Amino acid sequence: MQERERHRAQRRLQATKKSQRMVGEEQRLKEWKKTSQRHNLQHELKEYGLPAAMEDKSSQTSGQSKDVQSSLTPEEPPVNFTHIKLEENEPIDFRTKDFILKKAREVCKCNHQTIITFFCQLFPVLDWLPHYNIKMQLLGDVISGLLVGIVAIPQSISYSLLANQDPIYGIYTNFFCSIIYVAMATSRHNFVGSFGVLCLMIGQSVNRHLQLAGYDDNTDSLLVGNATSSSDEMGTCDRSCYAITVALSLSFLVGLYQILLGVLQLGFVSVYLSEPLLSGFVAGSSLTIITSQMKYLLGLNIPRHEGVGSFILTWVDLFRYIQNTNICDLVTSLVALAVIIPVKMINDRYKDKMKAPFPVELLVVIVATVVSYCFNFEERYKSSVCGAIPTGFRKPTLPDTKLFSSLAVDALPIAIIGFAMTVSLAEIFGKKHGYAVRANQEMIAIGMCNLVPSFFYCFASSAALTKTLLKESTGTQTQLSSLVTSLVLLLVLLWIAPLFYSLQTAILGVVTIVNLRGGLKTFCETPRMWQLSKLDTVVWWITMLASTLITTEIGLLVGVCFALLCVIFRTQRPRATLLGKVSNTEIYEDQSAYKQVSSIANIKIFRFESSLYYANKDYFKTALYQKTGVNPALLAARHHRAKTRARAETGNRKSIFNTLFGCLKPSKKHVERSPTSVCLPSLDMHTLIIDCGAMQFIDTMGLSVLKETHSDYQELGVQVLLANCNPLLRRRLRDGGWAAGAHGGQPAFHSVHHAVQFAQQWYHEQQQESRERRDAALDPEDLSVEASL
Repeated sequence: MQERERHRAQRRLQATKKSQRMVGEEQRLKEWKKTSQRHNLQHELKEYGLPAAMEDKSSQTSGQSKDVQSSLTPEEPPVNFTHIKLEENEPIDFRTKDFILKKAREVCKCNHQTIITFFCQLFPVLDWLPHYNIKMQLLGDVISGLLVGIVAIPQSISYSLLANQDPIYGIYTNFFCSIIYVAMATSRHNFVGSFGVLCLMIGQSVNRHLQLAGYDDNTDSLLVGNATSSSDEMGTCDRSCYAITVALSLSFLVGLYQILLGVLQLGFVSVYLSEPLLSGFVAGSSLTIITSQMKYLLGLNIPRHEGVGSFILTWVDLFRYIQNTNICDLVTSLVALAVIIPVKMINDRYKDKMKAPFPVELLVVIVATVVSYCFNFEERYKSSVCGAIPTGFRKPTLPDTKLFSSLAVDALPIAIIGFAMTVSLAEIFGKKHGYAVRANQEMIAIGMCNLVPSFFYCFASSAALTKTLLKESTGTQTQLSSLVTSLVLLLVLLWIAPLFYSLQTAILGVVTIVNLRGGLKTFCETPRMWQLSKLDTVVWWITMLASTLITTEIGLLVGVCFALLCVIFRTQRPRATLLGKVSNTEIYEDQSAYKQVSSIANIKIFRFESSLYYANKDYFKTALYQKTGVNPALLAARHHRAKTRARAETGNRKSIFNTLFGCLKPSKKHVERSPTSVCLPSLDMHTLIIDCGAMQFIDTMGLSVLKETHSDYQELGVQVLLANCNPLLRRRLRDGGWAAGAHGGQPAFHSVHHAVQFAQQWYHEQQQESRERRDAALDPEDLSVEASL
């Protein structure tokens, strides 16, 4: 019996030793796995520029998440993380000096082929004229040129009055500009000549200088001071002479500005004039032009107002002197409007079926001239007429250099608007008909169209919208049609011009107003624009109102500044969202925008849809704290207050115990409430991923905000990762020391999914390490009992 009990005790002892050996083997295997995994995690942390000390953080701040929407619970092992590291190419060593020398060598290189290429680029006519197909292209160019020339006759005369010039100078402008543009343009459809908006700006500048020189609006005499312009054959300069002197000096400066912009390759300046801005500017200018032409329609003789509030002051004068309306001019204007507007509407409606629009304007001008001459409207009804229009050409003259200082500012907005309209129209029709347009060459071409004609009594010009549309719709093929238009205008200059002596200025005002229908149509498009973009609509209204109520130049400046402020506002307060994962995919989208998107447990993915720079750095932090629900600054402040309060309570207890009981020690309950036992509050995330896919650049202030964010969240036990960084942003982050101890490693991930996998594996390692520490803290006797069981 005793022998049996002894054998049983030996077997139990052997079983106990065997189980202990098995437990020891399992513990050694577990320690080896832990060491290996810790080494791998440290390696990955170092590769991604994250401090290795992060693995020692406790999971107290992130292990309590209960996100039921997640596809991965904290207890499940994550997908194995695969490190992806791309080797960057060596950056190109760019030196400004070498670049300038290289360009200088290319420019200064002179040989036969270089000279030919230079002249072909400067004069594109040398490229396309040798390949001109007479059978296929000549008929369309001739018909289009004739029709545009017929329409250009009344518009040239009417726009001359708008520019405060005699009618003959408008014909000069269209004649010379058409010839020069043929030789230097890359556009096949633009027509360069007098343009209503530019004529308005020129007229305002001319009128201002006439007032400064002392000329009265009602007479040609010089009331105050002496004119300093070039004199005519008699040695004197009347009001008309001084007006054209100011206009041609202004045109010279406008052309000089545009040529400099083209030579210096500064055509990108036009991109700051957005389509809503230009549309609003044209609409506001159209209202101003209509206001300035109303006195011709009513036959009133009122002063021309300039500066702020000229629009309102002009209408006030119109109603003040309404009783002086010339009935003959009023009736003539109403009849002309009743004829021209319906025919124009018919032309627009059936433009696809008609080979050419009906030239109703020229017909009305001819009929009105004949009627005015036959019934002698000038003497019988005191109606205002064009008067004597000379024939032939005048001797070339030099611009007045004394006016350059006062016209330098006025010429700048005219130059910008001129080349913006020219380049935009050229690109529109170039894309429509499939040929290339060089913007810088177009600027040089329009600059020469203003510089050279300024010696031949011409004012500033640009691509004219109405005549360009007519030219394109009537089948033009090349710029040869502009030469045909010039021939039509040449006939007017040599023989036909005197026949317009009896033409009423009211008819010219009607022609000007009718041609502004395109600018006024944009008012009807504002509701649709509001549906597409409210901010663009606000830009349109601000530019239109500023151009109308203030001045055209200041209105343009206000529109540009407001449009730029809108761009800054859009980047200053961009859209910020939290991303979630589309189930069973590697796609991450906005949780508030899509239904089939689920969040990931303990991981917040924040997307900031703009570059990070000094203007939006504060909004970045505000949006980040709001979306994640974690404000590190507030939590740190609360933790600091809790530690201070605990330290104060502990100090008070110690002083009381020392006073009352001498050497007695505080109880265990009191020790547990010491400052060292105050822990950070628990959070519902262990990783914050910032999606930088929309960040094109980051400045020094933005980099400082990222560093601050990384430091603040790290104090809470939350690691911050970056994803979707472009190479430039990666280089800036690495050079700026984004991660301490990175040693040149990549501080960001190539995709959001890559960052999520890394975060999940990191969290799994933290959880496993925490469990092992908890097991190691148990009593060895308890481990023996558990092993035996």
